Amino acid sequence: MSSRLSLRLSRLLNMVPYLLAHPGISAAEAAAELGVTTKQLMSDLNQLWMCGLPGYGPGDLIDLSFSEESIEVTFSAGIERPLRLTSTEATALLVALRSIVEMPGMVDPTAAHAAIAKIESAIASTDAVIAGKPVEVPVEKPVVATVRAALADARALRLVYYSASRDEVSERIVDPIRVVLVDNNSYLQAWCRQAEGVRLFRFDRIEDATELDEPAHAPSHAANDAAALDLFQDDPDVPLARLRLRADYAWVLDQYPMHRIQSRADGSIEAGMRFASPDWMARLLLGFGTGVTVLGPPELVDAVRRRADAALAAYAAAGLVGETEPA
Repeated sequence: MSSRLSLRLSRLLNMVPYLLAHPGISAAEAAAELGVTTKQLMSDLNQLWMCGLPGYGPGDLIDLSFSEESIEVTFSAGIERPLRLTSTEATALLVALRSIVEMPGMVDPTAAHAAIAKIESAIASTDAVIAGKPVEVPVEKPVVATVRAALADARALRLVYYSASRDEVSERIVDPIRVVLVDNNSYLQAWCRQAEGVRLFRFDRIEDATELDEPAHAPSHAANDAAALDLFQDDPDVPLARLRLRADYAWVLDQYPMHRIQSRADGSIEAGMRFASPDWMARLLLGFGTGVTVLGPPELVDAVRRRADAALAAYAAAGLVGETEPA
């Protein structure tokens, strides 16, 4: 609630100088520029009637003449200039912009770097800006630009996508919903027609993208599906590995999408983890050595055993270890 009120206060304070700079603008145009609905804009304008200087009478409060066809400020109560950033706020904004511009698909890099240059120029924070040196703007990858364009145009996409969990490349048609940032990676959130559900597609794993002529038509409930932001949904159709973690390997729970099942008297932990490819999961588990033991399902136990036996045989053939019993 407090966050929404803060956003509205900032919008109201900036609205007066904006309207002064655009006298007679229509409600629809102003709403589009300010990023709100026309209904919200009219509500904000009605709120401005009650804002102004102490005394709160005629000549103190902001005065407006507005309708859906035209908006004009007749008395500003001294709020003629937009809010200014403090040096701390500007620095925080610069850090955030520089971080997000490195995430593919999150923002238009050209626009972001233009904003960075303006902020740096305003606070004179870098020698490069003061000296007028050109700032090199990274070129956006064509695949990323195509995805952002399809999202802006509300059109469907054909993706060629590499799935790390399945270790395979697939082609699918999706209806873009939004771009999101999850665990320091940027993703396209979209309705996957093949899976008939909302999925996340990591930008650096999209190998090709083609914007289609047909409009995107994700189901109305898809945009509000909070569970779709979970990279590892508890899908019962995906196999569940049962694992036993040694006490000194409890950190694995924080690094991988596992859920604790029970703790044992010896300090070890039984956990579960969904996986799509037994081979991929076997490679992951072998990397933990004796710290993680596979309890099931049987096909995963067999896959780990086969890989472990093959590795031991290869070491023995190279003379690096002595003869060993099969795992």
